[in-house]
Amino acid sequence: MAGNALTCRAALAIDDLAPDWAATLRTPNTLAALNNITMAIGQALTRGELIFPADPWRALRLTPLSDVKVVILGQDPYHGPNQAQGLAFSVDHHIKCPPSLRNIFQEIERDPRLHESPLRTQPSNDLSRWAHQGVLLLNTTLTVKAGQAASHARLGWQAVTEQLIKAVAMSAQPVAFLLWGNHAQALAPLIESSATIKPKTVIGPRLTLQCNHPSPLSARRGAKPFIGCGHFGDTNLWLAKQGLTPIVW
Repeated sequence: MAGNALTCRAALAIDDLAPDWAATLRTPNTLAALNNITMAIGQALTRGELIFPADPWRALRLTPLSDVKVVILGQDPYHGPNQAQGLAFSVDHHIKCPPSLRNIFQEIERDPRLHESPLRTQPSNDLSRWAHQGVLLLNTTLTVKAGQAASHARLGWQAVTEQLIKAVAMSAQPVAFLLWGNHAQALAPLIESSATIKPKTVIGPRLTLQCNHPSPLSARRGAKPFIGCGHFGDTNLWLAKQGLTPIVW
């Protein structure tokens, strides 16, 4: 079995999450969706299916809601052995760099605004260093069957992750949303409309940046190619204007 495989349905429990994230997930609709997901994954494990990652909630564990400064949305986890680690686009440091992540590093390297220390570090395929700085690396589907991309896209994860995105969108702190590709950009209306859900809630400033997905299939194409988008430098300039510490990418 791969070292990053989910071994039991208990890994989907939310009781040991940080209180702010756990409270976010305890709405009737979200709990119902989680119950259905847990049952489906439990049945799949009983059948002997291999499911990744071992900890679907790792992005929430590393980045508390109150610390979120940047949101980067992925689609679903990597489906190869020892790749997915619960953070969008990230793999362990000793795993070969996936193509999309390679393009992410290339865009960071290309931006001259990030050439001065400490705005850039030696690249590591493990992006937990970003998560610890307030970058929520969230896939919209949090599990996947081994070898089958998007195999859990219809389990109901969207009801869960959209609840998380709404919570960030309604938070009081400044947050930048980086939406790469059509799948992530489809959530822009949800982000924009969340401020009206609770009119008396204090909503912090928002930055939403959109471009193509960093996949080699689209990174250099179209009206808004990923390579050359400048999102990392733009985000840091905006965070500084909000009085927040820029991200060391």
